[in-house]
Amino acid sequence: MSEGNAEGEVDLSNVWVFHGEEARFASGVFKDRNTALLWVELHELTGVITEYPLGAGCYDFAVAEGLFHPSKPHHGTPAHVAEFSPSGHHIHVRDGHPE
Repeated sequence: MSEGNAEGEVDLSNVWVFHGEEARFASGVFKDRNTALLWVELHELTGVITEYPLGAGCYDFAVAEGLFHPSKPHHGTPAHVAEFSPSGHHIHVRDGHPE
């Protein structure tokens, strides 16, 4: 889950998504954490920036990586998968600044 390598290339296996505090939908998707933080600061936003795996659902990714082990009957149901939170990094921001 790196933001780049020695040559300055960006690792696009993950993206960073901004979701506003009372928003129904995300309002920004970024190639790295720093770009997301700069955008949030520019607009003085409040919400959360979250790292997501690119090209995989959070539930499937967590199960495949051994980060989550289904253990209850509702695990893996459509409702559970639809609400599953990524296990990546979260940055809470208020008025454009990390909390």
